[in-house]
Amino acid sequence: MKEIFLIGLGNPGKKYSKSRHNIGFLLLENLSKKYNSNFFLKDKLKSSCSEFQINDSTFRLFLPNTFMNNSGDAVRAIVDWYKINLDQIFIIVDDKDLPLGKIRFRKKGSSGGHNGLKSIIEKLQTQNFNRIRIGIGSPPVINGKNNFNTISHVLGNISIEEKSILDKVYTRVIESLEQLNTKKEEFIINELNSFDKDQP
Repeated sequence: MKEIFLIGLGNPGKKYSKSRHNIGFLLLENLSKKYNSNFFLKDKLKSSCSEFQINDSTFRLFLPNTFMNNSGDAVRAIVDWYKINLDQIFIIVDDKDLPLGKIRFRKKGSSGGHNGLKSIIEKLQTQNFNRIRIGIGSPPVINGKNNFNTISHVLGNISIEEKSILDKVYTRVIESLEQLNTKKEEFIINELNSFDKDQP
């Protein structure tokens, strides 16, 4: 029985539930709902967890309740509790340096200035873990100057237009995640990295 650990990054609490920074949460909530599974808080894992079977794999989903900047505490707790290899975990995270609707699957790399990833790298003491980054685009530029700061952009709520693009992204990523146990990883990486939101 293969086990796959999916960790979405975001901030706990209603206030943030529809923000761009919570795309990791939103995607995993969609996946969990698809399999009629609910999230339950597990203090020892510093996360809410949901678990179900797809084919002959166990999928374990985690939404850390540590706030974004301390995501590493939850990831460390999960890795230690299940004693897993890092290649079994997939971190799902928003990325303001990618255009809205772009997906980037990488097996390793720096935090790119993302505080959640930075915290995970610090706690795991390595940059070698899978991450699926979902583009939220950069803050809008108004009258030629970027006076809309990054924090209000990432913590701002997803607009209706953005949501319709992101729904396509969630569907695509979920389809790929469901096949993690049946398809070659290179194939899935390719599939996600070449995703085009404008294709029907």
